[in-house]
Amino acid sequence: MTAAGRDTDRSHERRVKRLGRRYGVSLMKCVRPIGKVLEHGGYMLRDDETRKIVMGDKGYEFSATLDEIEEFLEAQPTGREND
Repeated sequence: MTAAGRDTDRSHERRVKRLGRRYGVSLMKCVRPIGKVLEHGGYMLRDDETRKIVMGDKGYEFSATLDEIEEFLEAQPTGREND
């Protein structure tokens, strides 16, 4: 991966983390991806209050891609700040 590709990935992660804060969830990234995680995935979302996994643990841990998590968050009706 090129340096520009890594920067793009990092900025995408930062954007998704900011989006997740609106909904009270934290983006978690697999530190040492192996097997299925390398093929597809690498991320999970965890609820900040309950610490339960909201997304990314179906079949195996860190099963969601960054794009899937972003789509999931963007599809949510409102942020927690409106509760």
